[in-house]
Amino acid sequence: MAADPRFFLQAGPQSLAAILDAAEATSAGDPARHFSGVARLQDATEEQVSFLDNRRYLKELQATRAGAVVLTEEFVAQVPGGCVPIVSAAPYLAFARIAALFHPAPAPVPGVHPSAVVDPTARIGEGTEIGPLAVIGAGAEIGSRCLIGPHAVIGPGVVLGEGCRLHAHASVSHALLGRGVVLHPGARVGQEGFGFAPTPDGRFVTMPQLGRVILEDGVEIGANACVDRGSQGDTVVGSGTRVDNLVQLAHNVRTGRGCVLVSQVGISGSTTLGDFVQVGGQVGMTGHLTIGRGARIGAQAGVISDVPAGAELFGTPAMPVKEVFRQAAVLKRLAARTRGGKREGD
Repeated sequence: MAADPRFFLQAGPQSLAAILDAAEATSAGDPARHFSGVARLQDATEEQVSFLDNRRYLKELQATRAGAVVLTEEFVAQVPGGCVPIVSAAPYLAFARIAALFHPAPAPVPGVHPSAVVDPTARIGEGTEIGPLAVIGAGAEIGSRCLIGPHAVIGPGVVLGEGCRLHAHASVSHALLGRGVVLHPGARVGQEGFGFAPTPDGRFVTMPQLGRVILEDGVEIGANACVDRGSQGDTVVGSGTRVDNLVQLAHNVRTGRGCVLVSQVGISGSTTLGDFVQVGGQVGMTGHLTIGRGARIGAQAGVISDVPAGAELFGTPAMPVKEVFRQAAVLKRLAARTRGGKREGD
């Protein structure tokens, strides 16, 4: 089914030439042919573009009524008659670019809503939109062409680079944001970290959290995710990193470039991730660890020691994937033996 125009901007029709340019792909089809949008293989019509990135959907490809399909050269022969193959080495990436061509993100509507509260010392860049009931603190600097959604709160002194998007109810304090940073609804950035000192009589004294949060260019923070400010140094999220919904980054955590942290990941204080680390859902990491460049950690793993670059870990405590499967196989054989005969002591 096509994207619902009540919720998504429509920028069609688009010519095949424009589609190929956006996707950085090739096709022998008529460059002047036009398409109206995108859809799944099983739903697409002759005016829509679809894609194939997994051979499990070959049957859907063979039966599709799509006008064009993005795929690798390997599957071109499977495309039905009348459907235009669009060839790309990375179909999913190409299709993402095509979908963005037909359905671009809404541009900011410059201006400040009458109900917003903007401190007179704040600096607002050209072309920025500030939505209903948003709050901009003293001395904040908002770059050009930013979009500040309803009820978003930007604390005193916060800096946003150009093209940032803070969606509804996001809040940010004690932070410097680069260009094109996105905070999804309810994201919390810059709040006090979880630091305290116990007293002899069993009470707690809060340790002042005196650092900042640095979100580099192109970082996205998911809905209701939390990024605490540093205790003494800074919490830093490297350029292009994607943080999913409900993730917790504690004080002084540092990630490299292009990391991916899936929903419900929790990273304790002062742990450092190298570039391009991928962390599956519900992974927990203790503090003061070093996770090497390009490491991949499977869902629900518990990481309690440093991880070398390029490692693939799984389980609790986390260990190399091959070792986990080897242990599982041994336990499976042991269980089979106990089912087949009496156990010792019976």
